Amino acid sequence: MRRGALTLATVLALLLPAGGAPATRITVYAAASLTAVFPRIDRAPRYSFAGSDQLATQIRQGAPADVFASASPKQAELLYREGLLRKPVVFATNKLVVIVPRTNPANVHSVHDLRRRGVKVIVAAPAVPIGAYTRKLRAKLGISGPVLQNVVDEEPDVKGIVAKIALGEGDAGFVYKTDVRPVRTKVLTIPLPAWAQPPVRYEAGIVRASAHRAAAAAFLRRVTSLRGRRLLAGAGFGLPKSPR
Repeated sequence: MRRGALTLATVLALLLPAGGAPATRITVYAAASLTAVFPRIDRAPRYSFAGSDQLATQIRQGAPADVFASASPKQAELLYREGLLRKPVVFATNKLVVIVPRTNPANVHSVHDLRRRGVKVIVAAPAVPIGAYTRKLRAKLGISGPVLQNVVDEEPDVKGIVAKIALGEGDAGFVYKTDVRPVRTKVLTIPLPAWAQPPVRYEAGIVRASAHRAAAAAFLRRVTSLRGRRLLAGAGFGLPKSPR
């Protein structure tokens, strides 16, 4: 009987590694504006969502990330040139909008209304992609000075702006259009002129220090697959003509 039990244990030991080995779980560092869509594309990874500049700094400091997805080419390309990231690919685009609380206490109906004295504007810090894009857009519109005087807060990522405007802690904020959907019952959207929009491109790449390169590459394939592109488009993102 003991011999039979040993034989069974031996058989199980041989079978379990082949059939029961857990799949590799990667860690994905991604821009805060991807919080809602990335887990829909792939639920398996561990995600860390924050400002792209913060995540890039953490990777430089040796954080255990396998994939980095940035809301701006700047952060991804810098890491690539520094030898910390494999060649990144463009996988999505976006546009900027202004949001105001649904009650709109400051009576803001145009981006030019943000120049009025007393309007409380919330933006992102300059190093954050949405912050850099906002400054480019304001410069194109010729309203940088007056709007800057009304800035009452600079957030470390776009989610902070969205939360504060939804709670009525500011009169207006610059965000990505994809960030409006989760709070559409709490805010109003003010579109911005197409000619003033800066090109907003998202790039993703495999962190060179990753010990799970194959799994990281598989994740990027899912993001750029037909299904991944459909989910990105469904979340309001624009798409490059072809992943590159």
